[in-house]
Amino acid sequence: MQQNTKAWIALVFICIAWGTTYLGIKYGLEALPPFLMAGVRQTIAGLIIGLMALSNRKANDWSMANIGRQALIGFLLITLGNGLVSWAEAYIPSGVAALVCATMPVMSVLITLIRHKQERVNAFIIIGMLLGFAGVAINFKDSVSDLSNTKYLMGIIATLVATTSWAYGSIMGKRNKSDANPVFNSAIQVFSGGIFLLLFSPLVDDYNKINLQNTHALMAIVYLITIGSVLAYTAYMYALKHLPVGVVMIYAYINPLVAVLLGWQLAGEPLTMYTLLSFLCIALGVYLVNLGYKR
Repeated sequence: MQQNTKAWIALVFICIAWGTTYLGIKYGLEALPPFLMAGVRQTIAGLIIGLMALSNRKANDWSMANIGRQALIGFLLITLGNGLVSWAEAYIPSGVAALVCATMPVMSVLITLIRHKQERVNAFIIIGMLLGFAGVAINFKDSVSDLSNTKYLMGIIATLVATTSWAYGSIMGKRNKSDANPVFNSAIQVFSGGIFLLLFSPLVDDYNKINLQNTHALMAIVYLITIGSVLAYTAYMYALKHLPVGVVMIYAYINPLVAVLLGWQLAGEPLTMYTLLSFLCIALGVYLVNLGYKR
C-alpha cells in the first residue's frame, strides 16, 4: 500500500477516533480531575508508544537536541492542547469543546502565513475554511447565551488557547527534520506532555473530586489511553508526515460532527436540521480545502 494511501487511512481514523474522545474526556472527569486525568492518560500512552518504538528496527535519536525538540512539541500539543481542553470540559459541554476546536485549520493557516510569508493559500482553501467555520458556527448558535456564565466563558477561552497551541505544535511537528524513528519521536512528545500535565496538576486540580470507584469513568480513561492517544496520536504524526498540514487539519471539522452524533445517541442531546446544514457546510468545506491543496 502506498504511503499516501496509508496517510489518508490514518486521517480517516483520526477524524472518527478523536471525535469520540470529547465524550470520553467528559466521562473520565467523573473519576479524576482534568490535568491529573490527562497526565495519567498521556504518560501511560507515551510509555506504550515508546515500547512500540523500541520493538522495531528503526534508529531512535536519543540526542538532547532531538529530545528537547520533541518535548517542546509535546508541551504544545499535549500539555496545552489536550490539557486545556480536558480542563475546559469541566465547565462546557463536550460538543461545544469540539466545535471550538474546529477553528484549528484557520489557526494553522494563519500561523503558517505569519511564520512563513512565502507560503500562500488559494481561493479554494480560503472558501473551504470559511464554509467549514460557518458550519461550526451554525452548530454553535444555540450556546451563545451561555457566554454570560464566567466559568463557561473561561472554558471557551481555554479551548481557544488549546486550539492555537495545537495548531502551532502541529506545524512544528510537520517541519520536524529529524530522521529518527517517528514513533519514537511521538513517544517522547506524548510522554513529556503527560509529565508536564502531572507537574501542573497540584496547582490547578481539586483532588477531592477523585473517585476511583466509578468504573464507567475508569473505562473511559482506558479508552482515551488506547484509542485516543496510542493509536490516534501515532496515526496523526504519520498523516502529518505524508500530507499537507492544511489537509490533515480537516479532521477538526469532522470531529465536532462525530461528537454531536455521539451526544445525540448516548447523552440524549438534540439533533436538528441545523446539524444537517452544519454537516453539509463542513463536508463542502473539507472538499474545497483538499481541492485547493491539490491545485
